[in-house]
Amino acid sequence: MARGARVLTLERSGIRYARIALGAAFLSAVASRFGLWTGNVGLERFAGFVLYTAEVNSFMPEWAIPFLAWSATAAELSLGIALILGLWPRWVALGSAVLLALFGTVMAISFGPKSALDYSVFSASAGALLLALRHDEAEGRARDTSEP
Repeated sequence: MARGARVLTLERSGIRYARIALGAAFLSAVASRFGLWTGNVGLERFAGFVLYTAEVNSFMPEWAIPFLAWSATAAELSLGIALILGLWPRWVALGSAVLLALFGTVMAISFGPKSALDYSVFSASAGALLLALRHDEAEGRARDTSEP
């Protein structure tokens, strides 16, 4: 196998890995909210996430909190599935980057920057942004990135 082909294969593998890792992280978060990881499955577990949403969005009015909790859950579920399946790679990765940047920002506002940094929210956002920028490879097409 030629060096260029090996590099392209490694790059495609890295892109696939990033897609699946980000998607799995989103789906894992959703699963936790409904008790799927603990075996204590139920909608009542979601109430704890609504309380956490209120803490993270401490600057938002109380009436907005359930909407934010359900919206975040729907976004993470949709983006997670689309990332794993490789659907609309550029737009889904870009949406993931924006969502994660928003999560990190509200965490930093409410808890200070340490919590967003400890949970690697900005790192995941940056990874999603890189994934959006490399969407050609994610779709299986090679792009010439060499210097002119």
